[in-house]
Amino acid sequence: MFVVEIYAAVRKFVFIEGHSRREAARVFGLNRETVLKMCRFSLPPGYTRTKLPEKPKLGPLLPVIDAILEADRDAPMKQRHSAKRIFERLRDEHGFLGGYTVVKDHVRICRARGRETFVPLSHPPGHGQVDFGEALAVIGGVRQKIHFFCLDLPQSDACFVKAYPRETTEAFLDGHVSAFAFFGGVPLSLLYDNTKIAVAKICGDGKRDRTRAFTELVSHCLFQDRFGRPGKGNDKGKVEGLVKYARANFMTPVPTAASFNALNVMLAERCRARQAEHAGRHATTIGERLVADLEALRTLPAVPLEPCEKRAARVSSTALVRYRCNDYSVPTAYGFQEVLVKGFVDEVAILCAGREIARHPRHYGEGVFVADPRHYLALIETKPNALDQAAALQGWNLPEVFQHLRHLLESRMGNRGKREFIQVLRLMEAAPQDVVAYAVTEAIRLGAIGFDAVKQITLARIERRPVRLDLAAYPHLPQLAVKTTTAADYAVLVPEMAA
Repeated sequence: MFVVEIYAAVRKFVFIEGHSRREAARVFGLNRETVLKMCRFSLPPGYTRTKLPEKPKLGPLLPVIDAILEADRDAPMKQRHSAKRIFERLRDEHGFLGGYTVVKDHVRICRARGRETFVPLSHPPGHGQVDFGEALAVIGGVRQKIHFFCLDLPQSDACFVKAYPRETTEAFLDGHVSAFAFFGGVPLSLLYDNTKIAVAKICGDGKRDRTRAFTELVSHCLFQDRFGRPGKGNDKGKVEGLVKYARANFMTPVPTAASFNALNVMLAERCRARQAEHAGRHATTIGERLVADLEALRTLPAVPLEPCEKRAARVSSTALVRYRCNDYSVPTAYGFQEVLVKGFVDEVAILCAGREIARHPRHYGEGVFVADPRHYLALIETKPNALDQAAALQGWNLPEVFQHLRHLLESRMGNRGKREFIQVLRLMEAAPQDVVAYAVTEAIRLGAIGFDAVKQITLARIERRPVRLDLAAYPHLPQLAVKTTTAADYAVLVPEMAA
């Protein structure tokens, strides 16, 4: 191929100096057809095929390759054919005698032709995208998989990330409430994938039936919900990129924290620190562009949404309520009644007739028995022989002074002492454990061994008054001095007589 300098010299000789093409062919020693081409093109046009090259060996098998690639569309990503595997099948199943390179080149062209192209999008201020990601972390010394909620504002690339033990309804709701509080407002719209937490059913006309929890979130916060195409994560590419960014930057190396709260404090700090950085081709920082997003956000609801999953349940004969494969106790007086369970990220609350009757720490295992010993004391009082075998009382971490009091009561009163000890435990239904423990210690010090004495000391401690007990006789109650009333005692009620 002739270099560009020869093209320039020939074209100048013909067009500027006015010589003929025949003269140019003689002077430069070129074929006249070559000079004609140089006059037609300012640069070497390169070789142009007039027809596709023939593939005598691969040509008859091109439909087989196309069929394999078409079938791969429905196969799992990790079980699709590589070019090498297609070559092996052509060789073994169809007697292909050609080389691997021609197969590889054809497969590359076919796959490039079938790849999806995208339209560049603009992102107005005040709109967001939401997704969940997964990562590993060490929480409280335990290495475990965590799920982290991500909310991205595409116009500014500002982000919010919060970690949870599971990707559940309550985590989904809590993530929104926390993100809105982080940004100080509610986005105009949020784009989601078709997660089952938000979408109960995808209808044929493109509409979606929302779940009750998600509908409550939208109604409370008043943002527009939007959904991407099923199986098309690139419809919300900004937050998909945030998930990868957070995993690679916020959680690499594997984060270590004492609790999820400590981990989330760290993640919030990193989200704020990222606002000083640049993203993409923008000359301004994320924080500078965030100003436009914040101005477009709606104001927060006057009352924050309660981020919990709500389920109806029934109390069992053993005063237990089943929630997500675990049993949580309620006071035995509510046996067999209908209740409402509110599952929060870190707590479980149980309500009956609109009144909260129990609240426990949330457990994410299966088959866990979560009981408050105080819930069973009223029933154990009627069945004192169950005191030592009650499952709810096993592992109850009481101060040693309680066992000392029980030993003294039973040694002096026998079975009656056991009943009085249960009554002492029941004081913790109304008074804090440390107050009752103080009362037990003080009763033993005074030698006033009995429920009534412990009760009086507890009341005096709560009311912040001195204790007055009759230590001469059981039940050591305060002695009351009742004075006989006379007519003169009423004179103070009449102003004239008092004067």
